[in-house]
Amino acid sequence: MKKVIVAIDSFKGCLTSAEANQAASEGILANMPDAQVVQVPVSDGGEGFMEAFQVAMGGELVEVNVKDPLMRTIVAQYLVQGDTAVIEIAKASGLTLLSPEERNPMVATSYGTGQLVVNAVRKGCKHIIVGLGGSATSDCGIGMLRAIIDAFAKGESWDNVRELDDVRFTIATDVTNPLCGENGAAHVFGPQKFAPQKATHEQVLALDARAKRFAEVSAKHLGRDCQNNPGAGAAGGLGYAFLQYMNADCRSGIDLLLDTIHFDNLLQDADLVITGEGSADRQTLMGKLPFGILQRAQKHNVPVMLIAGRIADEQLLLDASFSRVACINPPNLPLEVAMQPSTAKENIKTCVIKLVK
Repeated sequence: MKKVIVAIDSFKGCLTSAEANQAASEGILANMPDAQVVQVPVSDGGEGFMEAFQVAMGGELVEVNVKDPLMRTIVAQYLVQGDTAVIEIAKASGLTLLSPEERNPMVATSYGTGQLVVNAVRKGCKHIIVGLGGSATSDCGIGMLRAIIDAFAKGESWDNVRELDDVRFTIATDVTNPLCGENGAAHVFGPQKFAPQKATHEQVLALDARAKRFAEVSAKHLGRDCQNNPGAGAAGGLGYAFLQYMNADCRSGIDLLLDTIHFDNLLQDADLVITGEGSADRQTLMGKLPFGILQRAQKHNVPVMLIAGRIADEQLLLDASFSRVACINPPNLPLEVAMQPSTAKENIKTCVIKLVK
């Protein structure tokens, strides 16, 4: 009997990790009905991060009234297990909370993420794990810091916030970009946060200049400067705010999750791993989720197959030691059809049936 581990990232805007895993599992069992299939919901810090940790460590979801990126009241959730909280910033400050026409990082705020942090601290959480991904904001976490000040310092300065002194923060992200400059948050990620075709070069420069000013003031005030730390540019600079103001540890999101679920133990008697993501190319090899899984599996000499809705740079992916690389979609399938959940599930299943014999 073969043991196959299925750990596929979400297909953004289409399938959750759990849904993609289930479709692949059906494909495996269609060919190998006696196989032992282990489904592992995964996320590198973005969509599905909170849910993946709930599967990994249990806990209860807490609902909080917070402000969305445009300061409208919504209900967001975070996870609590013991004195540990897991916050997925996209739940309060995510791009998916806005219609395409509403997207504007010049005004979008991370205030709601700060409200989630406040609620977790008031519940007695001493370790807060934060998944950074999918943000609609590029405010360097200023909105989040304002929410914390409003709650704990009554509108005064950060210096009067003492409630976080005994709280440990860990940020999870696959982004290693600094806060500012041509590789920073505004230049690399800013344009995708605007309404379609609305980002201008001048706006990107303005976001970057705003981030630079905030970092300079913060460094002078706190006596340290985290703007060039890996991960500072994650989630529109939210990574910087956690690093600079909360002394957060920065971890690879997938490594943090894989450690939590003891993934290496699962690999010890595994025969195959199937992983995947919506779009796979050379960027997959720059710390994205499938590559993190590949690195773990290689240590145990377990082959890893990669599936995706779009494949580019296939030879590079094979050279990196993925045993097979396969696109789930037939040639010339229209994107709007491929993005339908029912179509994607069926195509994953069909693709895996062909791969696993």
